[in-house]
Amino acid sequence: MSETIFNADSVPVLAQGYRFQWEPAQDCFVLLYPEGMVKLNPAAGEILKRVNEKQQTVAELIVELKEAFNGAELDDDVYRFLEEAHGNSWIRTE
Repeated sequence: MSETIFNADSVPVLAQGYRFQWEPAQDCFVLLYPEGMVKLNPAAGEILKRVNEKQQTVAELIVELKEAFNGAELDDDVYRFLEEAHGNSWIRTE
C-alpha cells in the first residue's frame, strides 16, 4: 500500500518547471513544462487553478471548491487527484 502524501494540513504547490495557464487554442487549462504540455480536464483545472493562485492547505482548497460547486462532496476526489498529480511530479508539498 502506498504512503499518502497529502493530508488536510498539507500545502500543495506547483513543482518547479511547471506553469499553469488557460490555453485558448485547446479550450482548457494546461500545465506547460520544458518537454511539452498536459491538457487538464475541467476538474483538474479547477483544483490546480487554486493551487497555482495561492498557497493554502488542502482543507482550505476543499472548502473553496465546495463553495464554488454548491457543496458537492468532493473530498476523496481532490485527495485522489493531488496524489496522482504528485505521482506525475506536477505538484509538491510546501
